[in-house]
Amino acid sequence: MADPAMSVTPYWELVFDADGDPDGRRRDRLLAGVSERGVRDLIVFAHGWNSDRSGATRLYDRFFAPVPRLAPTARVGYVRVLWPAMRFSDEPIPDFPRAVAADAPRRPVLDKDTRHALLETFPGRAILVDQIARLLEQQPPEEAELEEFGRLVRTLVEVVAPGPQALFAADTVAEGVPQSEPEMFAGPSAAACEAFAGALAECEASRTQGFRIPNPWDGAHELLRQATYYAMKRRAGTVGERGLGRVVGQLAKAAPGVRVHLVGHSFGARLVSFALRGLPEGVRTVKSVTLLQGAFSHYAFAARLPHDARAGGVLQGQQNRVDGPLVCCHSRHDTALGTMYPLASRMAGDSRSAAEGAVGRMLGARWGAMGHDGVQAVPGTRAYTLAEALRAKLPASGCVNVDAAAVVRRGGPPAGAHSDILHEELVRLVLAAGRVR
Repeated sequence: MADPAMSVTPYWELVFDADGDPDGRRRDRLLAGVSERGVRDLIVFAHGWNSDRSGATRLYDRFFAPVPRLAPTARVGYVRVLWPAMRFSDEPIPDFPRAVAADAPRRPVLDKDTRHALLETFPGRAILVDQIARLLEQQPPEEAELEEFGRLVRTLVEVVAPGPQALFAADTVAEGVPQSEPEMFAGPSAAACEAFAGALAECEASRTQGFRIPNPWDGAHELLRQATYYAMKRRAGTVGERGLGRVVGQLAKAAPGVRVHLVGHSFGARLVSFALRGLPEGVRTVKSVTLLQGAFSHYAFAARLPHDARAGGVLQGQQNRVDGPLVCCHSRHDTALGTMYPLASRMAGDSRSAAEGAVGRMLGARWGAMGHDGVQAVPGTRAYTLAEALRAKLPASGCVNVDAAAVVRRGGPPAGAHSDILHEELVRLVLAAGRVR
């Protein structure tokens, strides 16, 4: 299949399967092509959770488009990473047409595109998907049916037992043991659905200035969404370490003079961060990493957690593999990461929303996401607003937090501004982080 046309050139496409194995022909085309085309700076972008090939291609095309104008003398090449994520077609995405991101339906049902995506993401589970869809359509009032829904969802996503695969789903480790399974998989499903329903109602009320009684089946739909995201989170780690990290190492051998700049959105930010773990020893060609609304723990790079001295981030010290800065963009308008992510990461067992009050603050502090409040508990991390970062000369190494709320601000529930990243200011930040001139 020919790669779709892009607004920039030269560009290459890297395609990975769920185990991190690359499409060999596309990989070899990249390894041979960067030297032939005289590339000095290679921007490698990985898309996030709510994406398919069409949506990812549109994202890359529009994000890359300003680069030639912003860096007219730089010899830039572009790589779009495609990995098997899953798109919920009812989740709106700013700047994208209805064909790519439809308006959310009034009732928590599975539209045909989302059902198709579930079948592609979890092959061989057609009966499970049909049962899940039927319960969402019927919305039976019995609590037992919510418990059955939760059982079906857990079976669909196959929570990983402790072992090597668990590491790819973990954001923190305690005494070497991955902490990976959210309690939403272990506790009562009805309580989880009610908690998600309350959070959704709070998010909608903050946008519309009106409040409606939470429907637990709205929460059930969100439980399914979050459970599939958990599966994508595990997959992003696998593809990053076993896939992209190895390819960057191969590129360092094939074209040692090429400066690599890793960019990731959402779980793509997690993917490029795990790629640092997969770099062969001694590779120093990664000159910058830019995380756009990263959907993983803000403690992922910490050597020690503030609330548990025995535990640390699964990526602790990996920022030192970058021969340049690791820049983390965050926004308080990202509802997916400010409310839903911490609630899903460690279900509080409280049916109230995590959006407000002491429960929300506790969850956000302990289980918060990188894209909501930036890298935490890493000494020496510098902090800027987006305007300040674009005026300043960014640090030559270490972690850098950039508050991008001034531009990353549009989007309704449940994701909020999570995908509002098509801004020239963010492109300029990527170039500044990598000192691309």
